[in-house]
Amino acid sequence: MSKFSIHALALAIAVATTGCLTLAPKLPEQNAAIPGEWPLPPTTQSFVGAQPLTSDPAASAATATDSSVAVADIGWRDFFADQNLEDLIGRALENNRDLRVAVLNVEKARAQYRVQRADLMPAVGVGGQLRRSGTNSGEGVTDAYTAGASITSFEIDLFGRVRSLSQSALQRYFAEEEARRAAQLSLISEVANAYLTLAADRELLSVSEATLKNQQAAYDLTEKRRELGAVSGLELSQARTQVEQSRADAARYAGQVAQDINALNLLVGETVDPALLPQKLTDGVTGLSALPAQLPSEVLLRRPDVLQAEHMLRAQNANIGAARAAFFPSINLTGFFGSASNELSGLFDANTRSWSVSPVINLPIFQGGKLRANLASAKADQQIALAQYEKAIQSGFRDVADALALTKTLSEQRQAQEALVEAAGRADQLSTARYKAGRDSYLNQLDAQRTLYGAQQGLVTVRLSEQANRVTLYKVLGGGWNERSQ
Repeated sequence: MSKFSIHALALAIAVATTGCLTLAPKLPEQNAAIPGEWPLPPTTQSFVGAQPLTSDPAASAATATDSSVAVADIGWRDFFADQNLEDLIGRALENNRDLRVAVLNVEKARAQYRVQRADLMPAVGVGGQLRRSGTNSGEGVTDAYTAGASITSFEIDLFGRVRSLSQSALQRYFAEEEARRAAQLSLISEVANAYLTLAADRELLSVSEATLKNQQAAYDLTEKRRELGAVSGLELSQARTQVEQSRADAARYAGQVAQDINALNLLVGETVDPALLPQKLTDGVTGLSALPAQLPSEVLLRRPDVLQAEHMLRAQNANIGAARAAFFPSINLTGFFGSASNELSGLFDANTRSWSVSPVINLPIFQGGKLRANLASAKADQQIALAQYEKAIQSGFRDVADALALTKTLSEQRQAQEALVEAAGRADQLSTARYKAGRDSYLNQLDAQRTLYGAQQGLVTVRLSEQANRVTLYKVLGGGWNERSQ
């Protein structure tokens, strides 16, 4: 075997064994200090399963899924039963600028990882060189021509420094991917909440306009009775007060509807077709009413923000390995294989083959405490990432617990509010009849009208809160990543 073959084999073995050793510590264990199951208060209902997994709203409302189906696996097209809302979410996922930035951040992180990973392999280039030299003694000028393949300053990663940096870049790339997923989940939730808010405000606007119409009719009647001397000026002023209050509410809700449409346009990323906008708040917008029984808290580990924090922890852990490896000697290798000749015409002759291998060993002796400071900084970053990871789990646990605590209370509030509207409507009818018959004062009728108006507004608000809580529960459990159920 020739000397060149021996050196080439040694170089190949060095490259093949690069990165076999890593000085990164074992990943620290997290202690988020959360229970294994959700702390369900007495007011929370017993969960019966996640509904529905079909695109048919009628079937979605009546079909319950198997309790083994995780909420995160329910596609957003199967969770939302409103076809118009599904269309708006689909357009938002295509056009929203914030989500586009998140996607581009993933592409950037992937490119940065590929740049860092390239340091694991030697960079081989092909080139030619002319070296012309001479002396003052008058011996003439000497030309030297070389051409071939070369390796420039390749670090043999004996202690895993380069591999640790590559692993850190990989974990950051994964973290950006999870950030994109979190941005998608947030976008879907924001579009749904904006859609529901618009529907609620339009219904409140409709209620206020209907109330204004009734109050105006009552005021006109009272004004005529005042001209006949049947009522006092006080009753006329009280009727006028109700009319102006209803008119102010109608103007306020009209402004809120305009703002809701603007917010929806921003989220979708384009002007929304008015045909896709809701006219009133319905109960069939969302399909998740409850969760499988005994749902463990480990489902939080599938949340994108928790996974993002985990990848950042792994990235900082790998940085410790790179900081530790900086204490050990490093070997940089420069190699060349090609042809060398004093004549350009004979550069590639059979007897012009040339090669060289130049390993450079660097042993750190005195760095002014720089290496120790870098290691201390890497360890501190790891502990910060660990605390952020644990906090992400704790925050996710609270988000789910809060949403669960409201599942039954909001349902009970809605039922009570519906009964209140019914009772207030009956009381308004009786009070109006008694007032027209002269058996009751106008003040009692006015109070009944105010009670009915407030009850109707409260019902819309509670219905909005109930459906928005379903969307929140779907989001905090990691739902919204898949378009269709898995």
